[in-house]
Formats: sequence, structure tokens, C-alpha cells
Amino acid sequence: MAKRQARFTPAEMEDDPRLQDQSPDLWGEEFGEVARGMLASAVRCFAANGFHATTTRDISAGVGLSPAALYVHFPSKELVLYQIMRIGHERALANVQGPEVEAAVDSADRLRVLTRRYTAWHARHHVAARVCQYELNALTPEHFEQIRELRHRTTEVFREAVARGVADGTFAQTDVNRVVRGMLSLGIDLVRWYRLDGPDSPEELGEFYADLALRMVTRTAPDEQSPATVSRPRNGRKASSSSATVTG
Repeated sequence: MAKRQARFTPAEMEDDPRLQDQSPDLWGEEFGEVARGMLASAVRCFAANGFHATTTRDISAGVGLSPAALYVHFPSKELVLYQIMRIGHERALANVQGPEVEAAVDSADRLRVLTRRYTAWHARHHVAARVCQYELNALTPEHFEQIRELRHRTTEVFREAVARGVADGTFAQTDVNRVVRGMLSLGIDLVRWYRLDGPDSPEELGEFYADLALRMVTRTAPDEQSPATVSRPRNGRKASSSSATVTG
């Protein structure tokens, strides 16, 4: 949802279908009912207007409370953002570490399950995920480092899956790091435009993106070369196939 110069009001945000998702389900019992409402309101405000343009009055108004009510539950606006970031990234990581992933029978199945679950999670929680992706720079340095570590751990789940497939011959020789960045970008970019009332359900989009991820690493015919297997120097000229990099 692109930001506009005129700010969205809490009343406008409440019924905007672009701001409807399953993010309120993320806030578990570690928060009371009012605090959960504050987090849900903050997600809408940050997604629509950005962190810096959002006031504590905006967040509190979203749950029908006075501006000072926020400080009863959160010492600062930045801590509201941090809790959204922490929980969002923890849930996204847990989603790709579940039993379904561990039960995958081979490297291809594992990558398919990972991509499907990662994509569907971001679609179901696209409003909170948008905040998690676009408001990182508003965190304090300490909080930023904590979130960066969670992001690194999620990346490693995908990196290990691709590297395993390359090592056992399921996937083509490839630049694992670049391929993984591409796969993660598929799931992340959808938070810009996805709507739950759109043509694709989270599960359908997950299946489609899982197919795309597998195509990135599928072996090609002997006389062909996948773009993912070609290493390109910074000057943009095509390098020889012998310079393709495998990291693992």
C-alpha cells in the first residue's frame, strides 16, 4: 500500500480492505487485551502512514482510547514497533521450522514446503509483514541488531535447503546466496500489493511461488544454462560457466 501525502485517519484505516489481514492473531497471551488492540492499531497506522508520521494519538484512537493510554502498556512508540518486528520475525522463522518442513522427503520437497509456507505466511499477515520490512530503520541500533539476527536465521534455513540440494545433485550447481535472495524476495515483495480479497489465496500464491523457486534451481538441458548458475562480474559482462559459484 503506497503512502500518500495526506495521512490516513484511524477511521479510514479501520475499514480499508488493503489493511485487513490476520496480523491481529500474532499477538499472543503475553499481552493483555488492550495491548493487543494497540499493536493491531499500530500495525495499520505504520503500514498506512509510516512510523515517523504516526502519532501515539493515532495508535490510541484506533482502539478508542486517549493518547496517554499507550504509555500504560508501552514506554515508547519505538517499543511498539519493536514488539511488532520481534513477534513478526519470530513467527515467520518458526513457520519455516515446523514439523511439515522436517517431514519433507527430499531436497526438492523441502524447498517446496519452505517456499510455500514462507509465502503463505507473508500473504496472511501482509500488513504486519509490510511494517517488518519497511520500518527497520526506525528501530534503535540495539533493537535493529536483534531483528537482523532473526532475519539471518530465516535466510540460513533457505540457504541450507538449497545448499543441500546442490550437494546431493537434486539442484543444479548455482550461486546459493544469490538464489536464496531471489527466493526470499518473492515472499517479501508481495506485502506491497497483496490483498486477502484478491484473486489468489495465501495457499494458492504459496504453491505458485514454490514452483518458481524450484525452477530457479532445476537442472537445464546440457546446452543451456540457467541465469542462476552464471556468475556475472560487476561490469555486467557474462563470465564463463566455470566461474559459477557454489557456496555451502
